[in-house]
Order: sequence, then structure tokens, then C-alpha cells
Amino acid sequence: MADAAHEVVLVRHGETEWSRSGKHTGRTDVPLAEQGEQDARAVGAALRGRQFALVLTSPLRRAVETCRLAGFGDAVVENPDLQEWDYGAYEGRTTPEIREEQPGWTVWRDGVPGGETVAEVGERADRVIAEARSVDGDVLLFAHGHLLRILAARWLGLEPVGGRLFALDPGSISAVGYERETAVIRLWNQSAG
Repeated sequence: MADAAHEVVLVRHGETEWSRSGKHTGRTDVPLAEQGEQDARAVGAALRGRQFALVLTSPLRRAVETCRLAGFGDAVVENPDLQEWDYGAYEGRTTPEIREEQPGWTVWRDGVPGGETVAEVGERADRVIAEARSVDGDVLLFAHGHLLRILAARWLGLEPVGGRLFALDPGSISAVGYERETAVIRLWNQSAG
């Protein structure tokens, strides 16, 4: 049941060397950089005292480590639906590198060869949303930039490609929830530091 007090807090993992350099980081299991560890601790400080009925994380270590360093490692459940977009042949490449071969390319419009479509990522986000909405109480998610942007779009009833409208920085905190019965964004891309 939609409840004005029911909030889903979204945490993008802390900075990695790949996120700092703009590389598309889907399934490559890179660790947090030193700044990313600081980001994670800041998330923990910002969320200190909050109670969550459910804490979920992507199984990729940059998300798991962010969760642990934020102080939620004891209560977390790994959910593979929270993994980042599978970028296929574009894994580890930056947008400028890809645009040398495909001028004007965007992941949202043009997709990735050998990876997931935006619709497939949207299906995973929908499953996470269904699980979050079934819980009595607030939910905390640790995941990745594109996945969380798509999740926010789907929460609002937009098509998955609507995620292109929501910038999301490493180590940031966002929240979706309700205003009366309407699904809304309650907080977006707040720096924890």
C-alpha cells in the first residue's frame, strides 16, 4: 500500500577509478577508490539513526563496500537485479572513445552491442520496485548510476529511457516515495559529504 511515510532511499556507490575517468562500468567488479571509501562513510553519517525495514545491495563489490562502510553491512541482502547496466562491448570505454567510432552516440538512444537494452534494465528496476513496495517501512538500496536513474524513472511511471533526465553522482543519496498516493522524487543527488 502506498504510504506517505514509505520512502526508498537510493545510494549510488562511492567513487571508483573507472567512475572518476568516465569509463562505463557495468559488470566489471572494480573496487572503491580512496575517495569512494570516504563517500561511503559520509553516506553512513548522513543516514545515521534511520531505520530501514529492508536493505538491498547490488552484488558488485563497489556497492557492497559502500553499504558496509556506511554501516549497513549486517542487515543487507544482495539482489542481482540491482547490478549496473551490462554495457557489453562498451564496457570500460568512455563516451568520447565510443563517439570516435559512433558520432553522437548515447547509451540511452543507441544502446550497447552485446549488452542489455534500456528496456531490459527497466525490467530489473521494476522487480526491485515491486519488492520495495511490498515492504512495510522504508527501504535502502545501494546500487549504480544508470540502474538507479532508470529505477527513479520507473518509480514515477516513466519509460526506462526517462532515466536520462536524472544526473546522479557517486556517493550521492536520493529518495523516492509518495505525496499522498502519487509516486514522487523526495530527494535527488544529494552529496553525503
